[in-house]
Amino acid sequence: MKKFDKERVLLAVAGPVIALVAAVVLTSFVLIASGKSPIEPYTLMFEQAGFADVQVLIINQAGVYYLAALAVAVGFRMNLFNIGVDGQYRLAAMMTAVVGAHVSLPAALQIPFLMLVAVLTGAFWAGIAGVLKVTRGVSEVVATIMLNAIATSLIGYLTLTEVWGKPLGNNQTTGVMKESGWFPGFDMGDAGEIYGFTVIAVLAGVLYWLVLNRTRFGFDLRATGASETAAAASGVDAKRMVLTAMLISGGVAGLAGLPILLGDAHTYSLSFPTGLGFTGITIALLGRNNPVGIAFAALLVAFLDKASPALDYATPVAYDKEIAVIMQGLIVIAVVVSYEAVRVWGLRRQQRRVGAELAAAAANDNSKKEVAAR
Repeated sequence: MKKFDKERVLLAVAGPVIALVAAVVLTSFVLIASGKSPIEPYTLMFEQAGFADVQVLIINQAGVYYLAALAVAVGFRMNLFNIGVDGQYRLAAMMTAVVGAHVSLPAALQIPFLMLVAVLTGAFWAGIAGVLKVTRGVSEVVATIMLNAIATSLIGYLTLTEVWGKPLGNNQTTGVMKESGWFPGFDMGDAGEIYGFTVIAVLAGVLYWLVLNRTRFGFDLRATGASETAAAASGVDAKRMVLTAMLISGGVAGLAGLPILLGDAHTYSLSFPTGLGFTGITIALLGRNNPVGIAFAALLVAFLDKASPALDYATPVAYDKEIAVIMQGLIVIAVVVSYEAVRVWGLRRQQRRVGAELAAAAANDNSKKEVAAR
């Protein structure tokens, strides 16, 4: 591997590693300040992760987080901050559940149809923010935050009224979906079942990498995110790219709730998981918008989520499982600081290298002139 490639890999890995180390150290200080062991909680969580049923839970949760993080990453690559992933995936899950409960097709058609419903719903909701940005200059951050609140109210209204033609029942669900729309999983025996939709999440990551790195569209998207002015000068319609990126981000976000919906719940209720979009921001930042990095980050956060309950039952000293939440928050802060520090360090190294190359070239030219003068 060439020296430049080694340096690029080092810079890519340094940020996440520094962030994780800093988060662990700061969390340990919190534990010490509360008079508890700074090491035992990590040991307990690793022991908990050794059980097969917990491993299944971690993989399932990581698949959900991965899709949410990919949705955020698409926006990040375009220099857009799509905070609305949370509202987009919940609204998409609810609409998919409603359609799945009222439409019955063969499984080969039903599942792709439900996925299309989810993608279109998520894209539509994100597209509102995209249209506001390109037509009225409204920040996507403000627009998506407000759309999250609207989505929450809309979901509450639709699940509590008879808008679908009949009451939804005392349990406030959209009704059980037709079995042809249930996504088959991988039976792991007593450990449970791994969501089959996890395979779709992996394929989405591969497609994300291919589109961004091997297509003209991906180049235009990254170029516009780096500099709209420079992209426009090369013939790229910046406003069109902004709207397209928001639509794609929302479409991917629409898929984030399907592993749970199609693989486990088979209905939507007000108890459906929330907050996945905000966790996706953490994972996308930690994974540096890279599909492989996001995968490792998703597994890490899923591990913290699913292994932390063991802390409540530790003996003789019980630990609060919120330690894992503290660590996730510290990761976000550490990621921002470490990435900026690594970026500045890499820039300075590049400047020194270029300066050395220019000095060597000047010295070589001077030597040639001296030889010619003789």
